[in-house]
Amino acid sequence: MSEKSKFSGCPATGIGSMPGGDAREAAKTVTGSLADGRGMPYLAELPARGPGADMIGRSVGLLVEMYGHVEPSGWRISDRPGRDTRRARSWLGEDLDALEEFTQGYEGLLKVQAVGPWTLAAALELRGGEAMLADAGACRDLAGSLAEGLRAHLADVRRRMPGASVVLQLDEPSLTAVLLGRVRSASGYRTYRAVDRQIVEATLRDVLAAAGEDGTTLVHSCAPEVPVALLRRAGADGVSLDFSLLTEREEEAIGEAVEGGTQLFLGVVPSTDAATGALSDPGGSVMGVRTLWRRLGLNPGTLAESVTITPSCGLAGASPAYARTALAHSARAARSLADNPE
Repeated sequence: MSEKSKFSGCPATGIGSMPGGDAREAAKTVTGSLADGRGMPYLAELPARGPGADMIGRSVGLLVEMYGHVEPSGWRISDRPGRDTRRARSWLGEDLDALEEFTQGYEGLLKVQAVGPWTLAAALELRGGEAMLADAGACRDLAGSLAEGLRAHLADVRRRMPGASVVLQLDEPSLTAVLLGRVRSASGYRTYRAVDRQIVEATLRDVLAAAGEDGTTLVHSCAPEVPVALLRRAGADGVSLDFSLLTEREEEAIGEAVEGGTQLFLGVVPSTDAATGALSDPGGSVMGVRTLWRRLGLNPGTLAESVTITPSCGLAGASPAYARTALAHSARAARSLADNPE
């Protein structure tokens, strides 16, 4: 490898969401499963609490001088902060308080997540009901508001947990659909025009820059056809994806990413309750990763430093017991990869 990853000491982590509505229990599970060298703890999201705790609502709560409220069709832009925006901000504060409690004295990588500008533009509605994606000026304003909100959010996290090295993750599950013109309009009868790749890349670069000059960033998508090369050019230090969705067509970009020092966050652990015994073999969970490495002709010795093991997506749909098991299994599978790279 020509460059060293910023994620050294991060064998495993979770994507973001957790089951249930108890912030203290979620923070306890995440830190208990991933602290002390086992991986990277993170600020859990608890969408089961309702609108405002979902990933879109949480990110709406981060926006500066831009507000949202819930309609039957989803989140819509508002002129002023209402009940839904206030609730989103309140739940974020509750989650931060819980994480702060369980990370006293913690030194290491700590992850926070927000929805990226393009998935947010595809999900948020303008006042007329169409997605913000339909309006290039609205997309620019949204990205600027999100970047400003993220700077303030990251500063708050760093103040609360001064020993931690804070990592920013942008969730972009709709990114490929935005690039390929697959996002459906409000009526469902047409799709929005594909956004130019250079505009997508530049916007992502601006929002990722909210992490600061020395900040560490990654972009997550659990959709097929993740544009790995574009994300690298936009400045992401890591790319997180569902390993089961990788195709041979994407392998060249994966190999180039590894050679360039980009960290791969590979979702190999089922994110909902697996069949009994499915998580009994940590080594078996990462067998496909070893196979990919051989196929790409990469040095097996770089596996442990280049790959972070995760569940395939968020754990909101899992039972609390399974969520704990999935995070612990991710850490064990990562240890298996380090101990037996070949």
